[in-house]
Amino acid sequence: VQLVESGGGLVQAGGSLRLSCSASGTINSINTMGWYRQAPGKQRELVATIASNRSSNYADSLKGRFTISRDRWHTVYLQMNSLSPEDTAVYYCNLKSRYGMEFWGKGTLVTVSP
Repeated sequence: VQLVESGGGLVQAGGSLRLSCSASGTINSINTMGWYRQAPGKQRELVATIASNRSSNYADSLKGRFTISRDRWHTVYLQMNSLSPEDTAVYYCNLKSRYGMEFWGKGTLVTVSP
């Protein structure tokens, strides 16, 4: 399974970005797809996940600003609004299968300038 992220970049504070992640390969029984992020000097943390039934889960601090969605196939999106410099991080796509397997993308850098 390969996960390829896109949509990262440089944005000013208050701006928006939309990340995309497409999964390819032999994908059996996806449980969840989602996003995690890792800021410089910090541990990787949950941003949001979405299940096959489209129920979603967010980090409490990001509710209301970030929205996760997915299409019918194997693409997940993350709409990020009202970005602040604290959102600067590498954003990683994640896929968990029903059989306990987990996959990660290589990450896409989001930089928010003051």
